[in-house]
Amino acid sequence: MRVLRALTVAAAACVAVGLSTPFAGANPSDPLGGSPAGGNGSNTGNGPSNVTVNPYNVHQGSTMQVSAAGCRHGGTVWSPGNFPQTNLSAGSVGFATVRIFNHASPGNHTLSVKCNDNSLVATHRFTILAGNGAHGGIGGSFGPSTAETAIGAGLVGVAALGAGVHVMRRRRPLRGRA
Repeated sequence: MRVLRALTVAAAACVAVGLSTPFAGANPSDPLGGSPAGGNGSNTGNGPSNVTVNPYNVHQGSTMQVSAAGCRHGGTVWSPGNFPQTNLSAGSVGFATVRIFNHASPGNHTLSVKCNDNSLVATHRFTILAGNGAHGGIGGSFGPSTAETAIGAGLVGVAALGAGVHVMRRRRPLRGRA
């Protein structure tokens, strides 16, 4: 009975994957860089679009990711007084990592994106926060305390004891031996 149930679940999963395949084929990710609105994929003359920043709120001295569509041959990103001019990678969506100056003034600012093959400029707003951001992670320089180790060992022992009790209660007697 359990085997039948497992086979039914596996068959249902295969059917779900099989039914989703036509939807995935209808909306390809277009690795050749075609335009999302259809057409021949040529973006010459459109300039940068869909400019995004991550994170939107960034501390002085930290880095920020900038992306923009439409710059197939690369481009540049800049924000005077906040970070130096940086190259935007080529492709259907270009990326750049910018480092905010330590002395950049806190507040709302605007960055600009320009494609190498177009004179149009797109802008996007971002916020610089005062002070240096936290350096995440401690790199494994601290280990667990004695109390944490004792609690962990106790939990492992209780789990092993529970598993042993479960196995003993589920054991079936051998047939033919009394």
